[in-house]
Amino acid sequence: MTAKLVLENLKHKPMRSLLSILLIGVPVTLILCLVGLSHGFLEDSQRRTRGIGADVIVRPPGSTLLTLSGGISDKIVDWLGKQPHVKMAVGAVNQPVQGITLGATGIDLKQFDRMSGGFTYLHGGPFQAPGDVIIDQFYADQQRAHVGDRIVILNTPWRVSGIIEGGKLAHIVFPLGVLQEKTSHIGQVSQIYLKLDDVAHTAAVVEGLKEKLPDYPIYSMAEFTSLYNVNNIPALREFIIVIMAIGVIIGFAVVCLSMYMAVLQRTREIGILKSLGASQVFILRIILTEAVILGMGGTVLGIAMSFGACWLIRTAEPASIPMVIVPIWWAIAGVVTLAGAALGALYPGVSAARHDTIEALSYE
Repeated sequence: MTAKLVLENLKHKPMRSLLSILLIGVPVTLILCLVGLSHGFLEDSQRRTRGIGADVIVRPPGSTLLTLSGGISDKIVDWLGKQPHVKMAVGAVNQPVQGITLGATGIDLKQFDRMSGGFTYLHGGPFQAPGDVIIDQFYADQQRAHVGDRIVILNTPWRVSGIIEGGKLAHIVFPLGVLQEKTSHIGQVSQIYLKLDDVAHTAAVVEGLKEKLPDYPIYSMAEFTSLYNVNNIPALREFIIVIMAIGVIIGFAVVCLSMYMAVLQRTREIGILKSLGASQVFILRIILTEAVILGMGGTVLGIAMSFGACWLIRTAEPASIPMVIVPIWWAIAGVVTLAGAALGALYPGVSAARHDTIEALSYE
């Protein structure tokens, strides 16, 4: 009985119902896109770091997960390469290209190939001249670039010598010396990757190097990649909570307005129901059920729109904005939305349940 009344009410004003679902779906999409972007950035960084093939990473003093402070002398690279159990040490220069969303890396290609097994070239090949750059498939798609094309990076035109498979080191790769000169880091690197003779010695090597270089953040690669977590990014978790709160408020406001208008339009109907013996609880249940259905519809629509947003972002900016779909958040976004919808329907529902039967029947 309740379900039939609710469905008939929704069908009676289809445009109002559809607009309510759409407006509820917007904050769901907002939440899912934000979560998808944060997870996408972290998973992309994690995957590219793992692809390096190193066992230990040494970063400059004062560095954090998201920032590099200063540089490290080339001499330390040579010194690290001579430490016990260190098979080779490779220095790299990192340079932001688009804020923190996209960066370039300068590397000694021969040394990097020895450490990682080399890039997988989809088109073209290694550097042929100092003005060459290697880009991955994501950045090539973003720039609509092909081997031999010239693209502008860091305000300088570069020739694309090779397009590589994504997921290793960086989206943009330069020769080490070229990027050092371009960024005024001659004789310095941003961080150092160490390859050990046996991965079983990783913990001992890390502890030994921390004693010799107490000011330098030194991690095993397993430990470093584990730091790529939403909870480790300053203020990101709080930002997501704020966005969820905004979602609740929007859902509350939309449903409250929609249900309030519905109650006004159905005053006479409510009077008839009460005259037939409907209790206040029954009336309230109808209003809350309708709100929950609108919330569920908004959640489904929001999830669908998040797929559309993900496709659009991946098509337009696959390297700069690596968004992913995070299914576990569908339920969370749904609960947040339904909570906002239920709260928004509470006042109109109570108001409808308290209508005087005689007044409601005489309402025109």
